[in-house]
Amino acid sequence: MRHTPDQERERLLRGIAPAWASAWGEDEYGVFVSFEIADVEQRMRWIAPGTFMMGSPESEPGRWEAEGPQHEVTITQGYWLADRPCTQALWQAVTNGNPSRFRSPRRPVERVSWDDVQGFLACLNLGVEDERVAHWCLPTEGQWEYACRAGTTLATHAGPLDLLGECNAPVLDDIAWYGGNSGVDYDLDEFEYSARWSEKQYPHVRAGTRDVGLKQPNRWGLYDMLGNVYEWCADVPRQYKPVAVQNPGHYEGPYRVRRGGCWLSYAHFVRAAYRYWYESGYRDDFLGFRLARGQDLRQASDPE
Repeated sequence: MRHTPDQERERLLRGIAPAWASAWGEDEYGVFVSFEIADVEQRMRWIAPGTFMMGSPESEPGRWEAEGPQHEVTITQGYWLADRPCTQALWQAVTNGNPSRFRSPRRPVERVSWDDVQGFLACLNLGVEDERVAHWCLPTEGQWEYACRAGTTLATHAGPLDLLGECNAPVLDDIAWYGGNSGVDYDLDEFEYSARWSEKQYPHVRAGTRDVGLKQPNRWGLYDMLGNVYEWCADVPRQYKPVAVQNPGHYEGPYRVRRGGCWLSYAHFVRAAYRYWYESGYRDDFLGFRLARGQDLRQASDPE
């Protein structure tokens, strides 16, 4: 992993937080800031620029052809990424509604389409007209996978994916809610009947989403990058090329990519490189998202 000098991080370390942040700090995972809407707090992690290998090697268990060829990608600008998926509490605070099947404030919002998320982002970005000011957005695929890997190179940020059954990969237990464990001590009246799910890591009969942030984060302090809900990305699906550069941007097209695996996924879908896509208007109870925000070019360039 190669990081370049980054002005935004240096400003943070000198105690200069973005104007939109209500608090900031640094811990064992790195720099973070927080913002609040109607008493709902969301922490954002600073992801510094760098280079990584995107996609999966042909030998990786569960790999399919859309994950290759593996190729080097450079993230040229740092960006902010939410440390967990958007919760129902945050969605409610912004939109005054909750479309989710598995209702609980600290669970991830689900049953939101990519188009729905654009409306949510528009509410957050209301009144921002200066092009130098970063906007709330979805991460690109490159940004998402770079952050998910957090400097690692294997199938998951916790290690290789050893498949013992369709819903049984022990490495996932500490980091992800997936088909093998999402029903353990399940606590909502609304549930998916899971008794017939095959080859589960643990026996369970009721399953669904779980509160965000209960599993271990990756090395950059990001929770639930794998499992719980799939996360929408900004991009339309595209075939990988030998060389690519991923930067924040706007993309057109009827389909959008989702990443990360979910509460009902087979184990081989819960990997950093796994990717798939749906129509932008598609909704389901395993689809959510994670907030991103680029570097504020106005703040970074203003004189001290």
